[in-house]
Order: sequence, then structure tokens, then C-alpha cells
Amino acid sequence: MSAAYVTVALVTATANLFSGTCAVLRFRPILPGMAAAGVPVSWLTFPIGVLKLAGAAGLLAGLAGPAVLGTAAAAGLVLFFVCAVYTHLRAADLSAQFALAIGFLALAATTLALDPTLHVG
Repeated sequence: MSAAYVTVALVTATANLFSGTCAVLRFRPILPGMAAAGVPVSWLTFPIGVLKLAGAAGLLAGLAGPAVLGTAAAAGLVLFFVCAVYTHLRAADLSAQFALAIGFLALAATTLALDPTLHVG
């Protein structure tokens, strides 16, 4: 496992732990951006918060145990953030939360691209 992968996976996991916790707790500063994207407040706990927290947990589990858990988590986060970017674009919301969604997508995609289980042989 390369130092680059471990570093990016830890940054991605930490960012998603923070973001997922904010969503589950319905952190007030994120509410206007979610509304601008047309996301109901009821979705903040599940699916948004829970999926981010599950992705972060999967990345950490992949670092500590079977690497395939990290692969699945990174792929899941890529799919999640592709949907998030699409949601913002569809709502014509180019706010700071749209930029964050792109950043989170970039982190998840980089984690997946560096994943050691995808670079066998």
C-alpha cells in the first residue's frame, strides 16, 4: 500500500466523516445549499449522512483490514458524488456546496485511482 494511497484515503475518510456528521446533525450552515439544490431536509440523515459515514468507515476498514473494503467504499463515494454534482447542475445551483461536491468527487476518484487492489500485476 503506497504512502500516497494511505494519505489520500485518510483525507477522503476524514472529509466524509466531517461532512456526514454535519448532515446527520443537520448543521445549520449546510441547509441553504441543500435547499438550493432541491434536496429535502429529510434526506440529510438518510441517505446523505449515512452514506458519507459508511463510505468513510469503509475506507478506514480497507486500510486496517481487507483492502477490497476500501475499494468498494471509494467506488461508492465516487457514485454518490457524481449524483451530488448532477443534482446541483440540474438545479442550476453553482454555489459553494457545488464546489464542495466537486472537491469531494475529486478526493473519492483519486482514492479509487490510487487503490492498490486495482493495480495488480
